[in-house]
Amino acid sequence: MLRLYDTRSRQLETVVAPGARVVRVYTCGPTVYRYAHVGNLRSYLLPDLIRRVLERHRVGTVLCQNITDVGHLVDDDEIDASGEDKVLQQARREGRSALEIARFYEDAFRRDTNALNMRPPEHTPRATETIDLMIEMIAGLIEKGHAYALDDGSVYFDARSFPTYGEISGNRLDALKPAHRLEGVDPRKRFHADWALWKASDRDMTWETPWGRGFPGWHIECSAMSLRFLGEHIDIHTGGKDLRFPHHEDERAQSNASVGHDVVKHWVHGEHLLFDGRKMAKSTGNVVLLSDVEAAGLDPLAVRLALLEHRYRQQMNLTWDTLQAADRTLRRWRQRVAEWAESPSRPIAAEYRDRAQAALDDDLDTPTTLRVLRELERDESLPPGSRFETFLHLDHVLGLDLSIDIGKPRVAPVLPPGGAELLEARAKAREAKDWAASDRLRDELAALGVKVTDTPEGQTWS
Repeated sequence: MLRLYDTRSRQLETVVAPGARVVRVYTCGPTVYRYAHVGNLRSYLLPDLIRRVLERHRVGTVLCQNITDVGHLVDDDEIDASGEDKVLQQARREGRSALEIARFYEDAFRRDTNALNMRPPEHTPRATETIDLMIEMIAGLIEKGHAYALDDGSVYFDARSFPTYGEISGNRLDALKPAHRLEGVDPRKRFHADWALWKASDRDMTWETPWGRGFPGWHIECSAMSLRFLGEHIDIHTGGKDLRFPHHEDERAQSNASVGHDVVKHWVHGEHLLFDGRKMAKSTGNVVLLSDVEAAGLDPLAVRLALLEHRYRQQMNLTWDTLQAADRTLRRWRQRVAEWAESPSRPIAAEYRDRAQAALDDDLDTPTTLRVLRELERDESLPPGSRFETFLHLDHVLGLDLSIDIGKPRVAPVLPPGGAELLEARAKAREAKDWAASDRLRDELAALGVKVTDTPEGQTWS
């Protein structure tokens, strides 16, 4: 059964309880004020892989992924003193309403995840449509002594009322320092590490509450939505490594304080993605969108394959070279699968299947799984029909659409201009045993996109 690295326990743990047929998974969704870059999208591959691996074990998944369309402020660690919201900020830049901005980028996010073959979640609640859940939860936390309201209508969570704060990230309350880099931290807080559940404001996108008009803090959204759509017992909570603190620490405190027990059983986090050796950020100018990949003539699923080359909790450095290599592998595998499909079907190669499944069950070891596929591709002792069935069986988890070329009419390949002359010249060079010229001509053909293979019967090309 699937084992994943639990950030809180710092060890691998089996994530399916004995006899369970359904696993409930919550993942922190996008803040819809801009396009998601490929680094953002890596985080959403994690719950998709978990779902697909569990399906191999006949275990269903109920996934909830929220949409943050309000409340995620300019500074992620604190409610910004100015009350500036990222969605409102972008709306002002683009001259559109906040709702138009949120829906536009939400649709763009869904197109990107669809292009990467990520299965849609069962629940995708929006923050703006679940404000009543947040207000109800905040009221309950105040009643239980875990939160307090200020005179202006702002509400803060009392961090010291939750003794096990810090178990996910290791950031204990007694070691936390005030956020000196932020001007205007509310001096009325009882403790500097308390965080806002509700912020008093009369700006756009605010709501009336028993405490006054305002908007929700970022962290309360996930607590309210996860409890509403998945219940008080959630098997797995995923997210990027950067969300461990403060977001997931605050979310865990709110949820547990609300219901009186641990809500999430396993916390699973993915690592950062670098591009050309640097963190992907607008300020460094190396943000790469999925649309950029497609504009370069690459299949968007080449991104998925490139991400699978590293385990989800390993830092990864993506480059255009690795994306181009993944695109070539993807196209080759589809061609091979289409060729094997023309042979009689044969049973799945059990040894390869079992090795790949064992790797996936071992903390989603996708690099080993891909190595197994490459070995299978080269194993000429297996009949083509067996390799065909095994590739497609494993593609149910990998999600690379390896059967996409099956059923398409086979078109005879056509040499590019000058290719025929180079092939003829190379054949003559080999007859004359001029191996240097033969190698040079092979390189020239490769530059035209023509792959040459030497066989006992002579050279062949594709």
